[in-house]
Parts: sequence; C-alpha cells; structure tokens
Amino acid sequence: MRWNRRNFIKAAASAAVASRGLTLRALTGSDDRLNWFREAKFGMFIHWGPYSVAGVEASWPILIPNSEITEAEYRALPERFNPTLFDPHAWIALAKSAGQRYMVFTTKHHDGFCMFDSLYTSYKITRTPYGKDIVKMLADACHADNMPLGFYYSPPDMNHPGFRDMSKPATKNFRGEPERPEWPLYLDYMGLQLDELLTRYGSVAELWFDSVDMRVQAEYDGQRFLDQVRRQQPATVVNNRLGVPADFITPEQFIPKAIPVKGVRMDSPDHSQADKMAVAVPRAEDFQPWETCMTINNTWAYRPKDHNFKSTDILISVLIEVISRGGNFLLDVGPQPDGVIQPEFVERLQAMGEWTRRNAAAIYGSTYGPLQGQAAYRTTSRAGKFYVFAMDSAATELIVGPLDRPVREVKLLATGKPLTFHTNGKNTSIPLNKELWEQGIPVFEVG
Repeated sequence: MRWNRRNFIKAAASAAVASRGLTLRALTGSDDRLNWFREAKFGMFIHWGPYSVAGVEASWPILIPNSEITEAEYRALPERFNPTLFDPHAWIALAKSAGQRYMVFTTKHHDGFCMFDSLYTSYKITRTPYGKDIVKMLADACHADNMPLGFYYSPPDMNHPGFRDMSKPATKNFRGEPERPEWPLYLDYMGLQLDELLTRYGSVAELWFDSVDMRVQAEYDGQRFLDQVRRQQPATVVNNRLGVPADFITPEQFIPKAIPVKGVRMDSPDHSQADKMAVAVPRAEDFQPWETCMTINNTWAYRPKDHNFKSTDILISVLIEVISRGGNFLLDVGPQPDGVIQPEFVERLQAMGEWTRRNAAAIYGSTYGPLQGQAAYRTTSRAGKFYVFAMDSAATELIVGPLDRPVREVKLLATGKPLTFHTNGKNTSIPLNKELWEQGIPVFEVG
C-alpha cells in the first residue's frame, strides 16, 4: 500500500491489537542465548535481492553512485526479479556441506526492499513477478532441515519518507534525517517490521542489524528495539549495530589482532590496543563474543564482474584465525538472480567442508587457545583438550609452548594417528613433514 500517515497509524493499531494475544517466553540469560552461537562457529551470510538482476552491490550504487546504474533504474529492478530456480533446501544443503551451522539472511537492506511480505510497504518480494515470500520459504526450510536461521535487518531505509526526504536523491541524505518530525513514525515502522519478523517465521537465531555509518547509530533508539527482541524472542542473539551494547560485536572484512575483551573497542581495524593485547589470553568472564563477516570475492551481492575469489586455503586460514581468537566466521554468498549460488562459491564451500569435517573437534564448540601471538601456529581449546593448527607448510618443526602442563601425546586430528614429539617439560617439539599437509592445514590434538 502507499505510505501515508493515516494508513500507517491504522496498520500500527491493528498490529498492536494482534500482538496482545502473543504468549511471550520467559527471559533467558545471555549465557543461554549464546550457547548455540559459541558452539556453531561457522555460518553462511546471504545478501540477495533485486540488485542481483543488475549484478551490482546491495544498495550502495544509489548511496554512492559509480555510474553503473541510476537510482531510478535501481528502484525498478523488482519489476524484473523472478528467481524461479530458488530452492532453499539446496542452500541449506550447501551450507551443511561446508560445515556451516547457521545462516543469516538479508530480509531488508538499506534500499528498503523487503524480501518478506511486510504489511507496511509495497516495495517487497510479493509485488515482484516471483510473488512469493522468500523469507517464509527459507525459514520453513531451515526449521524442517534443522538449520538455525538469523535475520539481517537494515535500520536505514532509502524507500521510507519518514527516514529521509525522498524528494532528494539518496546520495544527499542516505544517513537519515532524525531532525525531521517524521522520524518517530519511521521508528514505529521499524518496530512493526521487527514484530513481523519475530512473530511470523518461527525461532530467529540471530538478529543482525546494520548501519550505513557506524558513527550515526544513536538516533535509532536502539534500546527500544533490543527490548522488543528480548520480549518477543528472548533466545535471539543480537549484534551491536543499534548503538547499544548487545550480545556480540561485528568486525567486518577483517579479523581483530587480539582476542576481543569487554570494554575495549575491537570491531574497527584501527583499534589502538590490539598490538599490545595480541598475546594476551583473557579470563572467560572478560571475553567479548564476536563474529566477523567476510566475502568470498570483494562483493556482498552477486557480482559477475568480480572474479577476485579467495582461495579455499585462504578461507580456511581465515576460519582458523577467527576461531583461535574465540570468534565466529560468517562467510557471505550472493546468489544469482535466478536463486542459484554460483559455482565458484560452491566449489570453495564444499572444499572447506571436507577440511572442517576432518577437524571438527578443534572447531565446533571451541574457544581461544592458551597460546596466542605465535607466527607458526594457532590454538583452540575445547572440553579440556588443546588443538594446534600448523600455519607454515615450509617448517620442519613446530615448537609449542610454554605450557603449564606436561604433554603426554600428540595426534593428527584428521586421522587419529599418534605423532612423534619431544618435550622438555614446558616446550614441546613436533617434527613436521610434507605429508602432513596432504589434506590441507594439519591440526594436532595435544593431550
């Protein structure tokens, strides 16, 4: 429907009445919310929408134009969006084959287009030639296939006149205009759409709010929406991009140099204390849960011109760097306009899965290891066990330590084969040979 004040207030009142019948679960503690998150470690991020038809990045071509597409052309893309080959079960099967244990899907990006059948806008998937609620299809499949599903939701919205004066090009006011009297109505719109996402689609594992500028988040009244999530889905973990502390922080396209701790900024690549903390191992109660998101090439959305694909070895190395500092790795795919994930992504994800299956014990449910800041190896720990990832294929020996306990055995995790080692009580030397790298980066279980 067309947005106007009368329609908006009528819709808000209807939603408020409907919500009175909801039975809300009792609040759970943050540790309970984070248990699955800490266990999962590796997830699939999905950026998909009508922008895939043009092969351009999500939203940004109308925020910072690059001469590829005009704002008018971009806004008309839904008229051609008809992903008839979309199969949510195929996406889930691919994620599982990669060793990814949850998914996060873009329900609405900065452009304002909704991949769900929102009552409060006509700029949505059910008004395209495809006509079906993508979020519902994916959510139903994830619940059937036992895959936790999270939702990305962008508070910035280039298509809503409460967010910005739409008589101006988006380039002039894409950060929003909270000084305008329409701003409170926009926040109500956000609340209504979050209500839809939190009540229509079953359990939501994660809510991933975004921002066009991390410096302009305060005007979103983040605590209001965090409280809404806690009321409606207490088990949902929430990121930190609403301008208020929540469950986890979100470094983007980079890995913190040190294990993040509470009260120290670690979600920006230029944080000043990282080098000082690079070898520090924090107490469990000081650890700051985190999740880094990253692309396989250089683009979040489907971009046929972008052939700068990271190799499987690099992607596995990134996963190791992340989990060795206690984090989660959310690796992005941008499906094609027909709904199929491109073969270059499939090839890399499946190859990662072969490695993650062999070394699962060192990955899932793990946390940062007892030794940090080592050039030749990374470490994780899990259930009282200690794992070492050898990072230098040219090395002939790995010296691990100092450790505060004696080493009794060393095994190659992928095969369970015992390995020769030497120890002097604190440092342990593990001889290396090229055969250890035949199945990718070797992982040792140290007992």
